[in-house]
Amino acid sequence: MFKKNPKNATPHSITALNRWLRRMPLSTQSQSGNDEYVLVASLDNVRNLSNILKAISFKDHAIFNVTQNGLKVTVEESKCLQANAFIQAEIFQEFALKEDVVGFQVNLTVLLDCLTIFGGSTVPGVSTALRMCYNGYGYPLTLFLEEGGVVTVCKINTQEPEEPLDFDFCSTNVTNKVILQSDSLKEAFSELDLTSEILQLTMSPSHPYFRLSTFGNSGNAHYDYPKDSDMMELFQCTKTQTNRYKMSLLKPSTKALALSCKVSVRTDTRGFLSLQYLVRNDDGQICFVEYYCCPDEEVDEE
Repeated sequence: MFKKNPKNATPHSITALNRWLRRMPLSTQSQSGNDEYVLVASLDNVRNLSNILKAISFKDHAIFNVTQNGLKVTVEESKCLQANAFIQAEIFQEFALKEDVVGFQVNLTVLLDCLTIFGGSTVPGVSTALRMCYNGYGYPLTLFLEEGGVVTVCKINTQEPEEPLDFDFCSTNVTNKVILQSDSLKEAFSELDLTSEILQLTMSPSHPYFRLSTFGNSGNAHYDYPKDSDMMELFQCTKTQTNRYKMSLLKPSTKALALSCKVSVRTDTRGFLSLQYLVRNDDGQICFVEYYCCPDEEVDEE
């Protein structure tokens, strides 16, 4: 359990966003002062982190859970939608954690503004380096960002993390699972009517196998995948299941879809949906983004 915030803390205001420029290499800074931090994580290219965080940035606040395995960043919406970004420790050039688990909550919008403060260089061979430091409960998250020899320091207030929702989505309760190439799912969304308030998902061991349906202003639209489609890398369906999900809850996941190369679609016995996106960063390393979504129980199945 985490302690309560001190009375003099101001968790909901980003009052400690301080920036200044220094002509000092980030590599020099990273060699000094490590002992005072509970967490130190460094990247040669900050875009490998910012792109993943953008894929779950549909709410202002995010919960960080840090272990020796890396970062898990969680964002939630109305107890119906949860997004998790998994950034393995191996992604970082430096990853030092002095405790078994470190947790905190930050304003994700402010964090992304800081990570992209240099605007994202498009010059070949030029990238923004990051050193992220955290000194434990009550302290700000400190970012050192360097590009072209200029270092910007950002300090963002942290707050006590809320307990994330437990969707109780376990592999033993999964009834149907398919793995698709992401380009195929992008094509499907481009052809479906996104004015529809719901997306209907049918998964079955027989025809239509895997079907996406919308019911929008232009009428009903269906997009089918044969189980032997070249775009289908895995097809494991044990029973016919038709569930509906609010389109407003699924739209944030299209950010992750745009970055990914593969997507795993799973449903459990309750109709809960898991979308797991495999994202390969600029260095060829792999991260995962997962969305959990509750079925829409207010709409009767046809």
